[in-house]
This record gives sequence, C-alpha cells and structure tokens, in this order.
Amino acid sequence: MKQHISRLPGAYLLAALGMGLFLHGCGAPEESGEPGLDVSVTEPVERDFDAIREDGAIRMITRYSSNTYFLHQGIEWGFEYEFVKRFADEHDLALEVVIIGEEENPYDLLNSGEGDLIAGNYTKTAERRAVVDFTRPYNLVNQLVIYSGAVEDPPQTVRELALSDIPVTIRSNSSYYHHIRDLQDEGIDLSVDLVPNDFDTESLLFDVSQNKYQATVADDNIFQASVKYMEGLAQGPTITEHDTIAWAIRKNAPRLKEELNAYLEDHFQFRGEDREPKRSLFLDILRERYFDDSEPLADYYSPTPELENEGIISPYDDLIQSVADSAGLDWLMVASIVAQETRFNPQSKSWAGAVGLMQILPRYSQVEDSTLLYDEEVNLREGVRILKEHLDHYSYMDSTNQWAFSLAAYNAGQGHLGDARRLAIDQNKNPNKWENVSDALLKLMHRTYYRNARHGFCRGIETVRYVREIRNRYKIYKNVIAMNEQNRQQSLPSIMGIFNLP
Repeated sequence: MKQHISRLPGAYLLAALGMGLFLHGCGAPEESGEPGLDVSVTEPVERDFDAIREDGAIRMITRYSSNTYFLHQGIEWGFEYEFVKRFADEHDLALEVVIIGEEENPYDLLNSGEGDLIAGNYTKTAERRAVVDFTRPYNLVNQLVIYSGAVEDPPQTVRELALSDIPVTIRSNSSYYHHIRDLQDEGIDLSVDLVPNDFDTESLLFDVSQNKYQATVADDNIFQASVKYMEGLAQGPTITEHDTIAWAIRKNAPRLKEELNAYLEDHFQFRGEDREPKRSLFLDILRERYFDDSEPLADYYSPTPELENEGIISPYDDLIQSVADSAGLDWLMVASIVAQETRFNPQSKSWAGAVGLMQILPRYSQVEDSTLLYDEEVNLREGVRILKEHLDHYSYMDSTNQWAFSLAAYNAGQGHLGDARRLAIDQNKNPNKWENVSDALLKLMHRTYYRNARHGFCRGIETVRYVREIRNRYKIYKNVIAMNEQNRQQSLPSIMGIFNLP
C-alpha cells in the first residue's frame, strides 16, 4: 500500500458548520506500519444494566457532529442522540452525553466507565472487537470514495483510482483504513494519507470540500447528510457494500447487550431470503430527518452563517446572560433550565398554567399583570428570582448539592423536597446529600412512603431526571463555550447556533 503520514502544522483546524463540526487540534501520529486503536484501558469496569438502572442514567459516548449529536437553539439533536434517547425513555433512564474530547479515546472512555455505549456510526472490525463488544446492527451502509470538486475527471473505479496519483486521506483507526487494506490484498494498491485519529469523517469531508485534500472515504449516509450543506464534494466509487453499523459496549455487560439488542430488534431486522433490511417507522423517520432527505438539516448548519443577532447557545444568550449576571448566577445553568423547561419557547404554557421561558406560575409571581410573563425579559427575571431564593435557602451546602437541591425545588417545590429529606432522615441518611434525597424522591412514588408524607405522592423520577439532565446539558454548554473561545483566540471561525428553522 502506498501510505503516507500527514504531518499537520500546530494550528488547529475548525469547520464551523452551524453548531455541528469541530475539526479540532491535533499532533501528528507516530509513524508505524500498523496503526491501531491506541487503547490504554484494557480491563473494563463492572457496570452492567442493573447498575445503570440503579444509577438512573445511561451514558452515551459520541462525537459532536451533524449525524450523531449536536445542539440547535440550545436543544440536543442528532440521529444517534434521538435513537439512544428513545431507549433511555423506554427504561425510565436519563440520558447523559459524553462528547469525545481532544486526545480522548472512545474505547478508553467506555471501558473506564465514563460511558456505557459508543454511538457513533461504528462498523464492526476485528481490531475493535478485540477491545469492545457490539450490539446487533441497526443500519447498513456503503463506504464511498468522496472527491474534492476541484479534482478533474476523477476516477470512477477503485482500480482507476489506484493507478492515479490521488491519495485518499483517512484515519488509521477507521474501518475505511481496514477496507482499503483488504483491497491491497486483492492487488488494488491505493495511495493513502493518514491523519491523526482525533479527526472524524465529517471534518475530513469538510476539508475535502475546501480542497485541502483530494479525496477521502465516508459512509453513504454521512455523505448524504453532509452534501446538503457542504459544496465542493463529488461521489466516487464504492469501497465496500452493506457494512453493518452497531453500538459498542463493554465486553462484560451481557445484560446491557441483551436490553439494547431487544430494543434494536424492534427497530431493525433482516427479513426474507434476500435478507432485506426492515426498519420501524421511528427509525425510518430518523433516517429521513438526518440522512435520506436531510434538506431540513441544512437549516441547522451553514458554512457561512450570519453573525448578527445570533447566540452560541440560543437566540436569548445576551438576555439570559444579562439577567443571570444581575443576580450573580451562572448564565449557562439558567440557559440549561430554560432548555429543559420550554426548549426556549417564550409562548409555552403548561397544563398546570405555568407560562413563558422559565414556566412561571402566575400565582407565585410578583408580576401583577400575568400576561407580561410572556415577555422574555420579565419571565427570565421572575424565574431567576425564584431560583435565587432556592439557592439562598440551601446556601449552607456545598455548590454541587446547593444547585441540585435548588433545581429539584424549582421543579417539584419545597414541600416535596422537604418530604424527601425527612424520609432520608428516617432512613438514617444525610438529608443534605443529593444522592440520598434523590433516592428518597423515588421512594415517594410508592404508597408505602407517600401515604405518610405531608405533601403526598411525588413523581420523583421526573425531578431526579430533571436535575440530572440540566446538569449534564450545562456541562455540554460549557464545552461549547470553551471551544468557541479557543477558536476565537486562534482566529478561526466561531461555533454558533443557527435559528432559521420554520
């Protein structure tokens, strides 16, 4: 195989396609004949499905991209995110997202227990199987050569490509690399440029569209999604057909594998003698949304977005920051609450009568004219005032517990939270520790416990999930802000949200 190792300059690469593409900084890999997965964690932790259920959350490891997970108007989207979220919801679990960071290895994150599954459009390879297990498949893909539009008369077969001087730029830890090696065994010696493993397929596609590289390889579904908002890409020959896509899990998690496989079987099966794939309606909708007919996805991303009047997290970034700062609160936490409450919809009204961005109940508001609560600034100031009262109430706690209790009180009210704390005391547990009170909140869903509570039944699972999801989203918001600041300092394009969906 004609193989080259690309040695990149120290500057980081970035493609800001809306909120979706991070082509981040990387050093050059070591030259070797057999680049591998470079794992450092060889023994997986003990954390199977029973432990996940007891914890109340399943953690998805993924990359930040348009086909896996991204933020739009501060809300989580992405094919993998929505598909895993459905599984989590069916099992009354919160979904925590672990974004693979710079210089982080997804297999190490999995086996160390930072996450429970890798959901990133992964094909099964022998090298990956050596360190992780896989679920049953949930998709079939073809792997395609993708050319820069600047390449004149691009080869239309892999044999023609092998005879050309066009190098194919890929990662050494990708399944594409292994399939190209299979072609070498067949006597088709493609020229290959290897880039560091912290690139992803979408970032390489963007570089090819900008003519930084002449060609790369991508799964057909990723290409179909990317070409909607990237210009300058041309489809070439197929490297391999009908590769199966699955989620990666720890080898010592048979119960999790069983549960995930049962879920996936409901949504994807091979039927008939021809083994044609049959998908559920839900999976078909996701495929249409993100891949097959992804014109709407182009509205989430733009290579040249307009900066004016747009925020990094939401359309209300400046207003949220101003109101939060005036109360001495972290504006990203307030933004995460707004995302949880109303998905940044100022006209939202709940069945209980709570209105506006932060779902204020008029009877608890200090605003005399309740119609003013639909005003974004008025509503935010009321929500922040109430939140600040909760924070002041728990000011004797450390910051982590103070925020957890305050978020729980904002959601369920001080009455139910008081019941949960008294129940924790009855069980000889510290009522000032969130893990103890969150467990008590779950118990208050059962008659044995809530019949003696002052405020009766509490759907504690909703409150526990509310706290968990807000805190997890807050961490993601912080990462997005940090990435944006890093790119600004390096005079690279900003990472931003696009708010032009109908």
